[in-house]
Amino acid sequence: MKFLKNYSYKDYSIFFWLILITILGVVTSSIYNKNKEEQAKQIEGNLENIYLKKTIQEITNNLEPRFTKVNYLSKAGDTYQSIIDNLIIDKKEKKLLLNTILKEKSLKILRINQMFTFKFDNLSKQKILEFKIQTDNKNEIYFYKTENSNDFISKKIKKNFTKRLVYKETIIISSLYNSAVKLGIKPNVIIEFARLYGFQVDFQRDVWKDDSFQIIYEEFVNDKNKVVDTGEIIFANLKLQNSDLQLYKHEYEKNKTDYFDENGKSIKKTLMKTPINGARLSSSYGKRKHPILGYTKMHLGTDFAAPKGTPIMASGDGKVTKAGWCGGGGNCVKIKHNSTYQTVYAHMSKFGRGIKRGVRVKQGQIIGYVGSTGLSTGPHLHYEVIENGKKINSQKLKLPSGKILKGEERKKFEVDKIKIDVLKSNLIAKIN
Repeated sequence: MKFLKNYSYKDYSIFFWLILITILGVVTSSIYNKNKEEQAKQIEGNLENIYLKKTIQEITNNLEPRFTKVNYLSKAGDTYQSIIDNLIIDKKEKKLLLNTILKEKSLKILRINQMFTFKFDNLSKQKILEFKIQTDNKNEIYFYKTENSNDFISKKIKKNFTKRLVYKETIIISSLYNSAVKLGIKPNVIIEFARLYGFQVDFQRDVWKDDSFQIIYEEFVNDKNKVVDTGEIIFANLKLQNSDLQLYKHEYEKNKTDYFDENGKSIKKTLMKTPINGARLSSSYGKRKHPILGYTKMHLGTDFAAPKGTPIMASGDGKVTKAGWCGGGGNCVKIKHNSTYQTVYAHMSKFGRGIKRGVRVKQGQIIGYVGSTGLSTGPHLHYEVIENGKKINSQKLKLPSGKILKGEERKKFEVDKIKIDVLKSNLIAKIN
């Protein structure tokens, strides 16, 4: 061929090797790409492997952040020492925390349901950076360290809450408690309402179906409009068989507040009519056949059947003379109110917080809870009233009323009463 005549053998050799190298490059590239695709599929298959997934998850779960927070809500039987001992920190740091808390006067008493929040630095030898203790729903104490010190500095923080007045009313269908709960009234407000009327009303026998009640009380809400706490009752009215029992909160002396009826008469008596709410009178004062001993004997008290754990209140101000085991009476509390009256509360499941011999209690304060200890066939409260050393029928006891406002005191009360009545009208108008 003419076009090949001008090329030597050496030229043909170079041309041949160029073609061969090009072919090999194409083949090698194809094989590489194919291997790469197969490798990618293999990796993808491995990622679907359940064991590999589990290993990755375990590794991820074990990666702790530098800072962590631990919350703890105090419960019955806790002490500051026991709470701190459960923290995973060294002894020296535990001692520092305990001493810091004990120096704070407002934390002298550890209450149930106090929130503790501890912030840990997982990369530091001294792990606790800061901590907070909630003293109540509206306040907390914040403890923190400065850069130049290992000691904690405390700072009281008052949360930004708004107080508002709430008006509620309803007809009682089944029970006062259930009717109030359906309205969204907090249990502590219901208990206080029942305590106020406990001086003159027996909720088991005096409240009938279709009776009604009205109430104005304080609520505290946060910036998200969530209710975080409740305050005092300002006004209450319990309508029983078309008879109104109205109560007005009134400060009759500086820092001395009580509840008075529309005539300026305090509802407070020496002793409450019944020291327990929502209970059924199961055995009255007098002769009866003892349910366990089997023979007839004098029953020198009044029995109120109620579910185990129902709170029992002190029926009057006084001093606890006994809080312990009373033989057939099981766990019992005895209170001396004055030179005339004493009361006994028996068969308790447990005692109220801080109730022991020698402590002073206020009327309406929880001193224990219904149980069935001692000689008892079921959960109930055995209640006794002792007058001048003699046990008497508590249900027939006539007690003197509390303070009666007169003169200038009565005039001030009438002004407060008018203000509360106007407030009630305004709150009702807002609802309607």
